[in-house]
Amino acid sequence: MERLWSPWRSHFIETHDEIPKDPSPFLVAWEEPEQDAENMMLYRGDRAFIILNKYPYNAGHLLVVPVRQIKDLLSLDDEERYEVIDLVALGTRVLQHGLEPDGFNIGMNLGRTAGSAIETHLHVHIVPRWNGDTNFMPTLNETRVVSQNMTEVYQLLVRARDTILS
Repeated sequence: MERLWSPWRSHFIETHDEIPKDPSPFLVAWEEPEQDAENMMLYRGDRAFIILNKYPYNAGHLLVVPVRQIKDLLSLDDEERYEVIDLVALGTRVLQHGLEPDGFNIGMNLGRTAGSAIETHLHVHIVPRWNGDTNFMPTLNETRVVSQNMTEVYQLLVRARDTILS
């Protein structure tokens, strides 16, 4: 059996009980509507929003985030839960229209042990996937190949959003 070593993960394991003291970057972006383009805010709802992930797994990697900063899925009230799911659907449609992926990974990492980098603010990942987009790079040194400029992707998705919503 071959083994791939990832010693950089030891820091993550050793500090898993430490809670980051920084405010949620999602909340910071929500509170700066005048900077939506810079923050890559794609859609603002009443109780949730869609934002482009600044550290994407793939071009167009979106996050759906409730406005209220909570970390537990079970703490969402009905209205928040409905809007989060509605925005997952909207984000998927925008990606289909704007980038034409072959599929999607949609999900949540609940808690740091599950891989959540921002565990204090619940969020849903929508990762567009294309045939042939996986390779060995993410396995080695946490390297990802994102083939499109994020600003260009954001602009494509804004146009797709506007087309869908008009």
